Amino acid sequence: MTEMEVWNNKRELGNLSEDERKIFDQLGLNESSRRKFLKGISATSLSVWAATYFPPEVFASAAAALPDNPIKLVNEVKVNLRINESVKSLNLDSRTTLLDALRERLALTGTKKGCDHGQCGACTVLVDGKRKLSCLTLAASCEGKEITTIEGLAENGELHAIQKAFLEHDGFQCGYCTPGQICSSVALLEEAKRGEASYVTDDLREITKDLTLSEEEIRERMSGNICRCGAYNNIVQAFKEVHSSDDEMPTWEFATPEQMENAKSS
Repeated sequence: MTEMEVWNNKRELGNLSEDERKIFDQLGLNESSRRKFLKGISATSLSVWAATYFPPEVFASAAAALPDNPIKLVNEVKVNLRINESVKSLNLDSRTTLLDALRERLALTGTKKGCDHGQCGACTVLVDGKRKLSCLTLAASCEGKEITTIEGLAENGELHAIQKAFLEHDGFQCGYCTPGQICSSVALLEEAKRGEASYVTDDLREITKDLTLSEEEIRERMSGNICRCGAYNNIVQAFKEVHSSDDEMPTWEFATPEQMENAKSS
């Protein structure tokens, strides 16, 4: 006799313990919910069975029959987004991220979905001139703000200086992270002009505008953009050329024994 058969016998005899009764309730096997449980299992089984007999075209045609713009959306809001100097009016679920609005509703697929958790930087765009992770930004929160994506950096058919430098110095390999890297670099140019501090700024009391960033500063400030191909040296070189007209190739630097000890103790 299986364990389930033993449980069924105990249930029929009314000999279930309190813990066993809770388990039956959670499984939907008590008298009140057993029928609902069996109906759900039957419907699921029928769906799986039907999928093996109907060709994919049947399901594709059914999906195509759905309206492109449903009359009713859950938590619907109307948002006017100013993107790349053009205003787009959208009806969105209030929980829609800026990233999904750009890619799924406006076909601006240059902005990439990487981790979708704000950790890789591939989805970086500019909002009012500052870099934003679009996967963590609600589209509705961008009402009335100026949004610039990778598609909007070029002007009159002329690439942005950062875009040209990335091409010249091979600041990419697979290219997936590149739109986010470029948008972050463009924002970083303005951050340096404004004199914004960073984690590795030596003296916060002596910050001035129009900062000339060191390689260490550039790497720290760009650390939110991950390149799995490892094109970091080329990215730094591309940024330096535009930022300070220094196109000398950076060199890999390894941690000193002292730095390794400090890292262990921190």
